Amino acid sequence: MLLLVLSNACTMDTEAIVIRIKTPVGDMDSSVDCPSLLSFNDLLVAIRDVMPEATITAFEYEDEVGDRITVRSDEELKAMLSYYCNTVMEQRMNGLLPEPLQIFPRAGKTPGIRNIHGLKVGINEQDIQYQEQLGHGNGGTVYKAYHLLGKRVLAVKVIPLDITAELQKQIMSELEILYKCDSPYIITFYSAFFVENRISICTEFMDGGSLDVYRRIPEHVLGRIAVAVVKGLTYLWSLKILHRDVKPSNMLVNTRGQVKLCDFGVSTQLVNSIAKTYVGTNAYMAPERISGEQYGIHSDVWSVGISFMEVKFRKIQKNQGSLMVICFLMEFSLYCVFQDPPVFPVGQFSDKFVNFITQCMRKQPKERPAPNNLMDHHFIMQYDDGNTEVVSMWVCRSLEDRKSQQAQGLM
Repeated sequence: MLLLVLSNACTMDTEAIVIRIKTPVGDMDSSVDCPSLLSFNDLLVAIRDVMPEATITAFEYEDEVGDRITVRSDEELKAMLSYYCNTVMEQRMNGLLPEPLQIFPRAGKTPGIRNIHGLKVGINEQDIQYQEQLGHGNGGTVYKAYHLLGKRVLAVKVIPLDITAELQKQIMSELEILYKCDSPYIITFYSAFFVENRISICTEFMDGGSLDVYRRIPEHVLGRIAVAVVKGLTYLWSLKILHRDVKPSNMLVNTRGQVKLCDFGVSTQLVNSIAKTYVGTNAYMAPERISGEQYGIHSDVWSVGISFMEVKFRKIQKNQGSLMVICFLMEFSLYCVFQDPPVFPVGQFSDKFVNFITQCMRKQPKERPAPNNLMDHHFIMQYDDGNTEVVSMWVCRSLEDRKSQQAQGLM
């Protein structure tokens, strides 16, 4: 139960009510001791505490015929409370137990502004305070930053690109679809903007970082991470979006136990521009992609398999001398272009995990599971229980261990 703290003291004897905040990941009940003193802003603050990653600007409730009524002001809030009180009275007169007042948060976008190319964006560089570098690679540099106007922590990926203003406009246009992505397994996109020859992509900050920095991930944790990754990919595929860059560094976790995908290839021009600027072969690419054949959904499925195989093999990497480990990254991917993937060492992992990876990494794309079949695999079904606490505890413990090792100079 979340206690809703009001900004004013209670000055009248009013019966307490329970407000149920409906969110994509579950319900949260808020106890309000003095409804007559509740303000629109009070309730908005409570909603934002429950949904910190979303930009909540209003909420809705349902009237007697099921129509959604939007609340954006104190006056509309009073109308909602009055309607609810009348409903409670009727329920009690009929001998029924009153239901909590159910509200449905509405997410809004930051009002857009335009940069020198006339591109609509919601954030500009002047509004951002860069705090620390989180990572750096061929795709650019990621920073932890603070948005002054929105008063929230962001992750900002800065990618240098030597392209024309026309291509910049096309990239920004293609990125517009990110505003429509609404899934608890996909990173929240806030905005993007160009400054000279650099594009900055602003997303929500995940305090646990990416999966590639973790070691020794227990299978009961990895299984729940895999569930979230598959659900995230299934959502993207339902929008006809291929990720194109599935790998551990694009799987993010936080201390709340959430797992989200980032850096998916929604912009063809951005993908092509990065490929031209940063030449190289992704070790997580499917064999058909390395050999220049057509890329499809089944190529994403291969990358899921090799990503979780690589993550799991870190546990035995120091003591295992099999072909899988020796040629694991680039050599492994190139090896699989011409040969079938090596078999797993016996007894290292559960049969369900081995079968899941084996199915994802079939050499022939059409032999890999179709998107709608991935969720039905026994390994995924085993851990599809909605238990975020398992991942949360593991992330928190891992971060504490890392902090302790850094203090001792072991990292």
